[in-house]
Amino acid sequence: MHVALRYFSFLVCFLLAGVLPPQFVSAQTKAVSATRFELVETTISAIHKAFRTGSLTSEQLVGAYLERIQTYDQPTKLNSIILINPQAIATARALDAEFRKTGKLRPLHGIPVIVKDNFNTKGLQTTGGSIALKGFVPGEDAWQVQKLKEAGAIVLAKSNMAEWAFTPMHSQSSMGGETLNPYNLAYVPAGSSGGTAAAVAANLGTVGLGSDTGNSIRGPSSHNALAGFRTSLGLVSRYGIIPLYTRNDVGGPMCRTVEDAVRLLEVTAGYDPHDPITKNSQGHVPKTYTQFLKKDGLKGARIGVMRQLTETNIHPEIKALFDKAVADLTRAGATVIDVTIPDFDSLRANQWCADFRADVETYLRTFVKRDTLKTLEDIIRVGGYSDIVRNRLKDQQTHSGRAVHPEIPCGDAFTDPLRIAYRKGIEAEMNRLKVDALIYPSWNYPPALVGDAKGYKGDNSQLIAPATGLPAFTIPMGYTTGNLPAGLQFLGRLFDEPTLIKLTYSYEQATLHRRAPKRFVALGQ
Repeated sequence: MHVALRYFSFLVCFLLAGVLPPQFVSAQTKAVSATRFELVETTISAIHKAFRTGSLTSEQLVGAYLERIQTYDQPTKLNSIILINPQAIATARALDAEFRKTGKLRPLHGIPVIVKDNFNTKGLQTTGGSIALKGFVPGEDAWQVQKLKEAGAIVLAKSNMAEWAFTPMHSQSSMGGETLNPYNLAYVPAGSSGGTAAAVAANLGTVGLGSDTGNSIRGPSSHNALAGFRTSLGLVSRYGIIPLYTRNDVGGPMCRTVEDAVRLLEVTAGYDPHDPITKNSQGHVPKTYTQFLKKDGLKGARIGVMRQLTETNIHPEIKALFDKAVADLTRAGATVIDVTIPDFDSLRANQWCADFRADVETYLRTFVKRDTLKTLEDIIRVGGYSDIVRNRLKDQQTHSGRAVHPEIPCGDAFTDPLRIAYRKGIEAEMNRLKVDALIYPSWNYPPALVGDAKGYKGDNSQLIAPATGLPAFTIPMGYTTGNLPAGLQFLGRLFDEPTLIKLTYSYEQATLHRRAPKRFVALGQ
């Protein structure tokens, strides 16, 4: 794709049409040379190489992504984007000037990021998918957004999501409608970070940010052939993310490659005094995470197949892909053994605590500061949501704490006795069998058809990582009928991201399952 030439034409056409804000085009837009850069499926490393050779600028790159969004997002009804950053071109231009002056690239210099609409973004509307927050423009960035910007990244757009992140099933909101799966538009991308997943999968941005309370990074990543990282609870700050259940919430990367996801993790991990749980990360953050990107990372590894999640209630095509993944791991040098967690059902029971009211009201009080929007009842009064959201909001009016044994405190992964016992039970069996990670399908069934409530089944992502605080990464393991992606999930010990990076990168490089959705080709083809 001739990015530079197409970008110039794109700017001129849309300026004449009056569509782009004036910030997108300078008074004296200069024609640029028709260099060739393959945008589809590109990576951070490839982009930075092109910057260094002078064959691409960040301004050209951002313009090319904006053209893809204009061409594909609404016209195909993919519906992944809520808001485009009107300052994206200006920011890219400033970063290009910085590079020309210094000759140095920051870790994410000039990289366009798709950000889920529950991350505070300074100067950009942030709604959590709800019209209750329409018009709210944060005065500061969420911690992760701030760290990405400091590393040179550009917030390209805010992505659609399940409203208030309430459902893992789909990504539908009163702000953005319903996002579809770019691999097959008749199917859902899962939720709640489905907008980020669909946009990154369709190459509408280089990388993405999502949040995961039970499933919401890994489910959409699995359904969209992405690498999705739910990191250890406490490794990365949640400050400035609209909460669902703070005790479970994690924000993190959703990318087309493990390497790109690692590059995002590398600049966001670590202690943030705004989020006290991140104090637990101290002493657990290596100097770099990229050092663990090893193609031979599976050689000599011991992988445990969690049979409790793979033997029953599984679609035959997912089972076949999983069996193939086990064979591929073995071929890559790993020893694969069966693992059964003792007392698994009793350990994972009674882990869920309803605390949305307290969390969201704290967020409203801290960031939104509207007299008319202080309570859960104020959100309900505004209305404008689906039946699922309405029912869950009303349910949260009267439900809090644990459903069973409410006297047990709902602490975080480091203070809640039930969560600690669950994590210790998982890790004890891993230690006994000397396995580096546990594996299972991220979902035991393919994506559901849009509108098919009965098709939402087989979500394994909810079962271990959120309650225990353990890290879990999903990466592509193949496709089922209808060109629908499936994901393989690796679960590790607390703060053992380095091992998960080695294993997932090695598996990714050995199999190369990721491919772009066929409908969203390079422009000009």
